[in-house]
Amino acid sequence: MPRINAPTVAEHRAAQQRALLDAAKTLLAKTGEAPSMAEVAALAGLARPSAYQYYKSRTDLLNALVLDVFPRWAQRVEEAMAAEQDPADRVLAYVLTNIALVAEGEHAVGSALAAVAPSEELNAQSSLMHGKLLDPLVGTLRELGAEDPAATAELINAIVHSATKLLESGSPVESVNARVTELLEPYVRGHRSGDRGKSQP
Repeated sequence: MPRINAPTVAEHRAAQQRALLDAAKTLLAKTGEAPSMAEVAALAGLARPSAYQYYKSRTDLLNALVLDVFPRWAQRVEEAMAAEQDPADRVLAYVLTNIALVAEGEHAVGSALAAVAPSEELNAQSSLMHGKLLDPLVGTLRELGAEDPAATAELINAIVHSATKLLESGSPVESVNARVTELLEPYVRGHRSGDRGKSQP
C-alpha cells in the first residue's frame, strides 16, 4: 500500500485520485489520445501498479474523468451567470464563460474523451451536460420574455460552437470575445432591466 501523505486514508485516496485525473486530463489535452495507465501514473508520481488501486482500467479512469470534467464545466457557467444581477447580462455571461472554458483547454479534453472513449456512459454524460448547461440559459430567456426560450437557447449555443471553431483555428480569445460581444450586445442591451422601454439608437 502506498505511503499515506494525508491525515486520513480517505483524504489520501481522494488526493491520489485527483492526481490521476489531473494527469489524465493534461495528457488528453496535450495529445488528443487516450493515455496509458503507465503514462498517467508516471505524470501523477505513482507507480503503475498503484494506479490500479484507484482505477481498475484505463476505461474506468476515462469514465471517471468524464464525470469530473463535465459537471465542473456546468458549475463554472452557472456561477458566472448567477454573479450577474440583471437576467440580460446572464446571457452574455453564459456565452463568454463557455468560450473561456474552451480557451482554457476544457473543450479539448471533452472532445478527446468523445473520440478516444466512445461509450454509452460518455454519451449519456454529454447529453446530461448539454441539458444542464442549457437549463439556466432557457430559464433566463424565459424570464426575459423570449417567445420560444428553448429555440433561442439553441441558437445562442450555436454562437458558442462557432466561437469554439474560431478558437480551434487559431483566433485569439480576445478577438473572439469582442466579436461575440459585438453580436450579442444589442440583444442584451434591449432586454436589460434599466434599458427596457428605451428607444434604440
